[in-house]
Amino acid sequence: QLVESGGGLVQAGGSLRLSCAASGFTFDDCAIGWFRQAPGKEPEGVSCISISDGITYYSDSAEGRFTISSDTAEKTVYLQMSNLKPEDTAVYSCSVQLGISGFCSLYEYDYRGQGTQVTVSS
Repeated sequence: QLVESGGGLVQAGGSLRLSCAASGFTFDDCAIGWFRQAPGKEPEGVSCISISDGITYYSDSAEGRFTISSDTAEKTVYLQMSNLKPEDTAVYSCSVQLGISGFCSLYEYDYRGQGTQVTVSS
């Protein structure tokens, strides 16, 4: 199970931290990713992290503004988003790739959560 939280309304230039609480699978043997989907658009992989070794990847739109991290004790992954722009407005959901170590993908996942809304006003 993946449960997201931390979304909300923020002004352009502001920050938000999203959380993804994981349960029901081996956390140390997976990769967690964040996807977002804006109305009328295809889902977009934003960032991912391999839990076992901390390897991370970011989309071009997230690079330099977003930071993904994990807390293995809490089985939670965070997405710190800074310098937010109106085009970042979307439903953000976290995903899991099971049995993964040493890499992660911005395009594939086994399960995805319900998501949390992020709205950035101009």
